[in-house]
This record gives sequence, structure tokens and C-alpha cells, in this order.
Amino acid sequence: MRESSNAPGYPLTVGTPALRASIRDWAIRRLGAKGEFDLLPLIGSKELVAWLPTLLQSKRVLFPEVAYPTYSVGAILASAVGTPVPIDPSAWPDADLAWINSPSNPTGRVHSIDELEAVIAWGRAKNSVIASDECYLDFGHGIKPTSILMYTNGENKNILAVHSLSKRSSMAGYRAGFIVGDPNLIARLREIRKHAGMIVPLPIQNAMAAALADELHVAKQRQIYNARRERLKPALERVGFRIEETRAGLYIWCTRDEEDWDSVAWLAELGILVTPGHFYGVKGARNIRIALTATDSHIDEAISRLNATSRVKK
Repeated sequence: MRESSNAPGYPLTVGTPALRASIRDWAIRRLGAKGEFDLLPLIGSKELVAWLPTLLQSKRVLFPEVAYPTYSVGAILASAVGTPVPIDPSAWPDADLAWINSPSNPTGRVHSIDELEAVIAWGRAKNSVIASDECYLDFGHGIKPTSILMYTNGENKNILAVHSLSKRSSMAGYRAGFIVGDPNLIARLREIRKHAGMIVPLPIQNAMAAALADELHVAKQRQIYNARRERLKPALERVGFRIEETRAGLYIWCTRDEEDWDSVAWLAELGILVTPGHFYGVKGARNIRIALTATDSHIDEAISRLNATSRVKK
């Protein structure tokens, strides 16, 4: 990015040839993408999550019942009807657009192959767009999460896989993401985005290409997050928390079978800040989300405080 900083000209909405090649190679290698597909850089994946229903003129939008709140916000911005739904699509209502999120924020849940194939089948039967938010794909813990693109058999109509370097490469402040999938859908989005000024700056595009070409830094970061999870989990269990799901991602999703604010307040008394689960939907109102993105020293300090509390209780 430093080497590319002298870039006063307008960047390409479609992405530089180097970035496009880097995303394409990564999508084939990591996502298992096959058949015809296109790709497009994003100003971070969050802006697409917020604006995709508007860009597609969606009227009805589905999203997980425990989920990142921006899926719901995106439906509101588009004046669409937003409906939280369970994992199993057999009972989903009709919709123009359905979001899935695997690995999940906040729960860390990973979709099974059967679940992904069921979502694809639902989308084809309803002629609906499936947007798969896969931003935490590289952070499995004892499991290797897979992309929806691996199960389309190269028939990618109405399928979009959404990715972000915020998590994979710790580039949150760069605002660097991309989508891969249905070339016709992406062509529509590209035309709108170039007129709306949704363009990734050239220095960021070049940094993205460099990051996607390297897997070593991702493996190192995954080891760091998983080591934090392994240290923090038993300390939480000793003070009565039950860990649910949390097989991937950057968070621990847990409950003490009490209202989320009670857990938040109890931990705040120890100087430990966590997120109340109802932020992610009413089904999360008895859970909390604990981030593994603090420094190792802060994680270890939280563990020390939890352990001291459990000794006092005994």
C-alpha cells in the first residue's frame, strides 16, 4: 500500500488486472469455485451487506435469526420486508434475497454440506438470490469451513459469496472486501457501483492482491485466535458459562442461562467488556458474545480475573 500511495487517478471499479487475477486464483484454490463466475472488489464487505438489497431492488429479504445486525439494516434501507429465519430453509417464506452466514457472527456455527446444498436448492426453486457471507471462512477451530461455491457444481446463477480481508488479513481499517459468483448479478452490481462511486482506492487494491497471494500470515493469525479460545473457554466454564457452537470465527458465544444484560453487568464488575446477545436478534437474548480480538495480554488478564473469581466462589 505504501508503494502504491502516489495514486491520484481514478481507480477501476472492476479492480486492477492483478487484483482480479489474485481474487480469481484464491476463489478457485480456497473456495472451490467452478464454472462461470465473476468477481468485484468492495469497500469492505459491510457496505455490500448494507446496500445489496437496495442495489438489487429487493422487496423481501431473509437473514439468520441470530445474526450480524447489518443484514436487517440493509433491508430497512431498501424499504424491504426483513424476516429472520432458522438455518433449515424448508420453512422459509418466499423472498428476493436470502442471506446466510457461515461461519456465523456471533455464534461461530458452521453450515454443514447438507445445509448449504439445501439453501442452494431453495434458491433455485424460488429463483432467489443467495448471498453467503463467508468473512470468517479461514478461522475454523478443529474444522475447515467451506464456501457455498464448492457445492453449486459450477452453476452459479443467483449465488454470491461475500468475503473480507478485515478478518482474514487483519485489514479492517483498509476497507477491503470482494464478492465472487453469478457473472450476470455482478455485472448489474458493477454498473450501479461505478456510477455510485463505490470504488476501492488503488493502494488498497494493490494491498489486497498482495494479501490474497499469501497464506502464511492467515495461518499464524488463526493459531493466535484459536490459542486464545482454548485458554479463555475453561475460565468461562469455571464461572458457570456454557459455550455454544463456537467452532470458528473470532468470538465465543456463551450463556449462563440468564438475561444477557445480567451476564454483561457481572463481567463488567470484573472489568471485562462483552456484547449482549440480543444485539444479534431476540433469540440471542440469553447469550453474550466475547471477542478474541483483544491482545494476548488483555485476554490473559481477563482469564486471571475469571480464575480469581472462581476460586473465591469455591
